[in-house]
Parts: sequence; C-alpha cells; structure tokens
Amino acid sequence: MARPIVAFLSDFGTRDHYAGTLKAVVLSVCPDATLVDIGHDIPAHDVMAGALELAACYRYFPHGTVFLSVVDPGVGSSRRGIAADTGDYRFVAPDNGVLSAVFRDTPPKKVVELTERKYARPTVSRTFEGRDRFAPAAGWLAKGIALASLGKGVTDYQVLDLPRPAIDARQISGEVVRVDRFGNLITNIDRRTFEQLANGGAITVRAGEHEIGRVVATYAEAPAGELCALFGSTDHLEIAVNAGDAAAQLALSRGAAVTVRVARQI
Repeated sequence: MARPIVAFLSDFGTRDHYAGTLKAVVLSVCPDATLVDIGHDIPAHDVMAGALELAACYRYFPHGTVFLSVVDPGVGSSRRGIAADTGDYRFVAPDNGVLSAVFRDTPPKKVVELTERKYARPTVSRTFEGRDRFAPAAGWLAKGIALASLGKGVTDYQVLDLPRPAIDARQISGEVVRVDRFGNLITNIDRRTFEQLANGGAITVRAGEHEIGRVVATYAEAPAGELCALFGSTDHLEIAVNAGDAAAQLALSRGAAVTVRVARQI
C-alpha cells in the first residue's frame, strides 16, 4: 500500500522553525507520511498568492494527497479552520479563501469546520494554529480518518474574488496575477481565451504601457534580453525576458493591466 502524502504550502519561510514544526506534528500523528514542500515563500499574509500557487500545482500530485495550506493573516481571530474533499484530493486550511482557485477548478464535494478537539493538539495557540489545529487535522486525514470526523459540514466557506479576463470582439483585457522568482509576469489570460480571440490572426500584446514584440513558443526562441510573451507551464500567457527579469525591466507587478488585441482590428 502506498504511503500517504502530505504537501505543504505556507508563508512561513525557511529561516524560522515554523515550517519544520508543521511537519513534526504531522509525523507525530502519521509517522508513515511522505512529506512534500510545495513552498514556504509565499509573501507574508498574501492569501491570493497562496491560492494561485496551490492551484498551479495540486493536480500533479498523486490522488489521495492531503494539502496543508497555511497563509493566515487572521490567525487567532474568529475565522474558522476548514478541511475539504474534492474527490481526488483533501485540503486543510484557514477559512480565508486560500482554497478559492482550487475550488474554482474543482468544486469541493464536502467542506467541514475543524471543530472536533480530539483531532487538534490539547492546547491551541492563538498565534500558531498551523501547528496546533491544521497540522494535526492533516495528519489524521493522512492516517485515514473520514473528513466528517473533523467537524460539522459547512457551505458558507470564504471565496476570493479571483480576477478573470474580459473578452470582446476586439481584445482580451487581463492582468498580471503572479510574478515568479525569475521575474516572469504571469497573467490570468488562459490559452483557450487567447485562441478564441486570435483565431489564427496577427495579435499584439501590451503589458502596462509596454508593447510586447511577439508571442513565442519557448523562452529560447527569443534572443537573450528580448521581451516576449508566451504560454508557460500553467497554460497562461506570461510576459518574459529571455535570461532576464521582465518584472524589473518593465517595473510591473501583480495587478498590472495586460491586453491582447487582434492587430487588424486596431
């Protein structure tokens, strides 16, 4: 039988003990678990960034993986902790919208509030619920308990207003939603929406006040230092500089406007 997998995403960083402590608690409940770090460098308290990063990777994990996602500006407040089952995967997180992008892709079959105290640590810190409430719940799910054992079902969980591209006969209006460590500006314009407008015609791409020279198939297709657009690994349009940093070069960040226009209609 395959070992259960628990995958971690947080804004804890790796300098302090926080991320390691989450793993220790999971292992104390489920010693057979295989632990995988998605990453712990989400910008502090940036729930939107956490939601998008989780959505970019979760479907590549084996079915049955438990995801522990802790980006929690509301720690110690009255916001709830939740666990969710989408059929293929289970998730544990604060109820602040960090699962929104996953739920947009795959609506959950069941969501419960983490109310059953026997599946938490005896004392729950008001500043480290990741350790005392969320990590134990993830460990117990990995160990095989039913989601319903963790608490009562809820339907009013928090959902972020994730930006969607707008399309009309002339253009797609989107925006930058993520900037990766290479400085690539990743937009909310997916390939299907792009192709719906382009339909084989010549197009122009503009990011902020900057016109992008061309759309390429891969970074190496553009000479080093050239600004270009392409569809990255998540199948969304991104603005890049081959061997460079597009975010720094263009002085753009999340929220910057990106438009795609059919050239012949300008």
